[in-house]
Amino acid sequence: MMGKAVAAAVLTLLLISVVGTQGKAMPRSAIELRCQCIDTHSKFIHPKFIQNVNLSPSGPHCKNVEVIATLKDGREVCLEPTAPWVKLIIKAILDK
Repeated sequence: MMGKAVAAAVLTLLLISVVGTQGKAMPRSAIELRCQCIDTHSKFIHPKFIQNVNLSPSGPHCKNVEVIATLKDGREVCLEPTAPWVKLIIKAILDK
């Protein structure tokens, strides 16, 4: 029970940190050294356009929880963790 609550909190924080970067993700080579999301996207993206969602918890590399969606056209978009629709995606991932 407590593990799910902590994971949900971490995911929520990740989503919050991602939204402020207008959806831009940094190149994968920088992932281990700093935050990946420069801007976040909060407007709804229909699930049919999303191929995958990655959640990165906060840590020494980045103080923010980050939610990065890979779209079916190959683009990566940083999602706003506080957006209601993103919270639903995170909940669905945690419930699996």
